Amino acid sequence: MDENQSLVEREVMRFDDLPGWADDDHLAAYQAFAASAPAILKSGPAGMVDVCRAVLDASQPPSNRQAARRFFEDRFTPTRVKHGEPSGLLTGYYEPQLNGSRERTSAFSVPVLSRPQDLINLVEEAQRGALAEQMTHARRGADGQLMPFFTRREIDEGALEDRGLELLFLADPVELFFMQVQGSGLIQLTDGSSLRLIYDGKNGHPYTSVGRYLIESGVFCDSEMNLQALLEWLKADLERARDVLWCNESYVFFRVLGAENDTRPLGTNGIPLTPLRSLAVDTGFYALGQPVYIIAPTLDHIREGTGGIRRLMVAHDVGSAIKGAERGDLFCGSGPLAGAKAGMTKHPVNFFGLVPK
Repeated sequence: MDENQSLVEREVMRFDDLPGWADDDHLAAYQAFAASAPAILKSGPAGMVDVCRAVLDASQPPSNRQAARRFFEDRFTPTRVKHGEPSGLLTGYYEPQLNGSRERTSAFSVPVLSRPQDLINLVEEAQRGALAEQMTHARRGADGQLMPFFTRREIDEGALEDRGLELLFLADPVELFFMQVQGSGLIQLTDGSSLRLIYDGKNGHPYTSVGRYLIESGVFCDSEMNLQALLEWLKADLERARDVLWCNESYVFFRVLGAENDTRPLGTNGIPLTPLRSLAVDTGFYALGQPVYIIAPTLDHIREGTGGIRRLMVAHDVGSAIKGAERGDLFCGSGPLAGAKAGMTKHPVNFFGLVPK
């Protein structure tokens, strides 16, 4: 737990106090936790580093649900952040699959840009979500002074042309925007190959929700807004969409991780993501790699049946829109089915952070 997290007031609980705890698949949670251990060992807080070292040094890791449950109960204490509200909000994100080209063509003309050399981090990547309301990245001018990086509109209008930053090209700016919001993408190229692109920095301007902007403008009511509705509205008129997208000055850059079959989606600091176990959180309240037990009693579309989900997740990612003690973004996987699940996820939730003993 870092200095800022140690200032957060938490209620200490018992595992018996967590509804549904005994029924979860703790082995699946352990596997997601163990996958992130190498990355957390390099940069995590002391308590998490100790647990991750034990995971990596274990000669016989848990091999069944009961043993995995004992691992978590022996090494962690469940807590809940006191924040004055009965619940928070859980949304979903995913890795979209898009078509693209290595060369600019009439069908694929929107560039996906790599990180510019003059882009400078003002905060650690793990903190960019918690500090999203301030400038997180900047550029250094000819005189050596730091200045704001170009906005989305300025980049779209050519501020970075002639730098050779183009990784590949997509069909339209809406597809690029959605990939930037999700933070990664699987690109099926015209030559038959496929590449996985992942986040590699942003321009540092605060994130503005386009969906919220359209609700406040009277285009949608709150109950109508979801991922699919937003996508359809934007794609219906690309000229209209351009002006709306520019209200969000934030812009994300990418790098090629590798071929689809040789890689897997990554979260912050290169942490491997596990569908329906990886969670983006506000690192002002939870450390990367920290297990977080969630209860979302109305979230029924993620699993078969009713009654919502009660599941141990792991904090593997951050996001500019993910701010608050019980604000989370659930990684739903890759492709259209995962996108449908993510788009439907907007549910009340309670978080119980597991703190190392």
